[in-house]
Amino acid sequence: MNKQIARRISKQTWGEWSWGWFLIAPTIIGLIVLNIIPIIQTAYLSLFKSGDFGRGNIYVGLDNYRKMFSDVQVWHSVGNTLLYALLVVPTSIAISLIVAVFLNGKICGKSIYRTIYFIPMVAAPAAVTMVWRWLYNEHFGLINYLLSRIGADAVDWVGSPKLSLISIAIIGIWSVIGYNMVLLLAGLQEIPKDFYEASDIDGASRFRQFFVITLPLLSPTLFFVVVTSIIQAMQVFDVIYMMIDVTSPAYEHTVSLVYLFYNNSFKYSNKGYGSAIVILLLAIILIITFIQMRAQKKWVNYM
Repeated sequence: MNKQIARRISKQTWGEWSWGWFLIAPTIIGLIVLNIIPIIQTAYLSLFKSGDFGRGNIYVGLDNYRKMFSDVQVWHSVGNTLLYALLVVPTSIAISLIVAVFLNGKICGKSIYRTIYFIPMVAAPAAVTMVWRWLYNEHFGLINYLLSRIGADAVDWVGSPKLSLISIAIIGIWSVIGYNMVLLLAGLQEIPKDFYEASDIDGASRFRQFFVITLPLLSPTLFFVVVTSIIQAMQVFDVIYMMIDVTSPAYEHTVSLVYLFYNNSFKYSNKGYGSAIVILLLAIILIITFIQMRAQKKWVNYM
């Protein structure tokens, strides 16, 4: 009797396992095909040098990595990428959090506001960049026109080495506010109202409720937003590619690792060196993510 029960339980458990693997199989297959295999292929390709006219690969071992670590332009791109992430991530998350808190309250037309903030996320990056390029235009752009109306001189927002990265970061901040706002808004709506009602009875102000209740209980969602925002910011390419040309004086101050990978792989037909740059980017993202995963224990509060 006990053997039959054990056999029946094992069959039931096996059925649950089978259904579990069946349900997660599409995700696992997608990760393997779209992420794991390309990473292995890129790491393998980084050990080769493309032949003449992009035909045939020549095995060079770690020469691409030696060249990369001694390439000044690579370290410029690393600095630009990290600076871009430093400008975009904290600012965009702070603005998104403020917007999410306001839209979570009782205001008229909140659905319309949510839609307006989310529109940049569904717009094509190329179209968004072209609009901002027109806004930034030194001669007939809307921003410089408004400056001229108050008597200020025109500003070269894109061509100036000192302002170009900040101008691109503004586009990045504007583009991700809506997406982060939706995620944070979902996290805010998961917080039980009982905490706020109890704090109202104790006489806590809205400001104190935000730091004592909202932020601690929102920290898991906030942690997810921070991790994904940094990964996204480290892979910036399309905005810089559309705004900055290789001949621009601001190129050295704005070129990112992905932009440098694109130039070496497709413009200069050196896919091996471009693959080494991608591996460097992957290593930097993994290190930053590992530090974040270790640091979450000190500030993320799971209910």
